[in-house]
Amino acid sequence: MSVRVRRVYEPSEPGDGVRVLVDRLWPRGLSKEAAGVDEWPKAMTPSTELRRWYHAGEGSYDEFARRYEAELAAPEAAELLGRVRELAAAGPVTLLTAAKAPEESHAAVLARLLA
Repeated sequence: MSVRVRRVYEPSEPGDGVRVLVDRLWPRGLSKEAAGVDEWPKAMTPSTELRRWYHAGEGSYDEFARRYEAELAAPEAAELLGRVRELAAAGPVTLLTAAKAPEESHAAVLARLLA
């Protein structure tokens, strides 16, 4: 499986494969055409409460990842995760996020779970 994480603001590349936006909110200042998003599984993204908790600096990345993995066990999120896993089994998948530090974001958690 080929899964990678990139910032959604970076231009698409030929090797991106299926481009999956993994943020709950649409990235500011970016048109849908410029983003080149193929899939946007919102129910697979962190809850608003978890996102706010993490961005407020109330916990560590490890704790955020643990809580996010628990959220991904919910039926709708698990189904969408399975769909992205199928896409990754068929070819390259690029997880897109607006996070300034993608390596310490929910996108990195997803990439690890999909690998």
